[in-house]
Amino acid sequence: MKHLTILTFSLMLSLSFGCKSSMTHSASTESLKAADFNVAASDQKAMDIAEAVVQASGGAQQYRDTEYLSWNFFGSRKHIWHKPSGNVYIEAQKEPIKIKMNINSKQGEVWLNGEQQVQQDTLSKYLQKGYEWWVNDSYWVVFPFKLQDSGVTLKYVGQGQTQLGADAEILSLTFSNVGVTPDNKYLVYVDQSTNLVTQWDFYADADDEAPRFQIPWLDYQEYGSIKLSGNRGQMTISDISIQDRAQVFQ
Repeated sequence: MKHLTILTFSLMLSLSFGCKSSMTHSASTESLKAADFNVAASDQKAMDIAEAVVQASGGAQQYRDTEYLSWNFFGSRKHIWHKPSGNVYIEAQKEPIKIKMNINSKQGEVWLNGEQQVQQDTLSKYLQKGYEWWVNDSYWVVFPFKLQDSGVTLKYVGQGQTQLGADAEILSLTFSNVGVTPDNKYLVYVDQSTNLVTQWDFYADADDEAPRFQIPWLDYQEYGSIKLSGNRGQMTISDISIQDRAQVFQ
């Protein structure tokens, strides 16, 4: 993403909402396990694999230290996320919608067809839409760092193979009263040699017998100090970029 776009967002951040970070930190800098991750119902082996995934993807502290993350979600939406503050800028690519908001407070500003909106019902509608877009779209980018998020239960399923025939350890990830779609379930495939997530199977309802879709996670690249994947087989998350504060304000 061009520096001009990042600079524009950085200027917007000068009007910061003053909210706390969007992430729940654990006591240890070596782990991203949330304080209210469901440890009691999760398997130790699954939790050990989740920690290995974070390490293989760059490490917990490196993820925390990542400040500005931007990406293009399959050509539908561009995001710029300032992780420490929770401020985001979302620009729809197929609709004349631009949203600047904080994902913690859900407060912000909305532009439709280039005009800033002031009616509260319109603001509420599109700020909620922006929040749901961010929750969904960011999950497709930083999912490997979120295996032990708030309200998550993680179970070890066993060994298996991805659709591409790679050996993997398989985890089951479910939610309890968190997120926009708490009934979802994921089967997470972790490569046995690299400890990277290489596939997820998505279940709209945890009780469904078959997944709605199976998506590969391929071609990890280093962005700053962490590894991310944008290749989802027949789809691509493009323009992934990470900057630190010095780069943003150049």
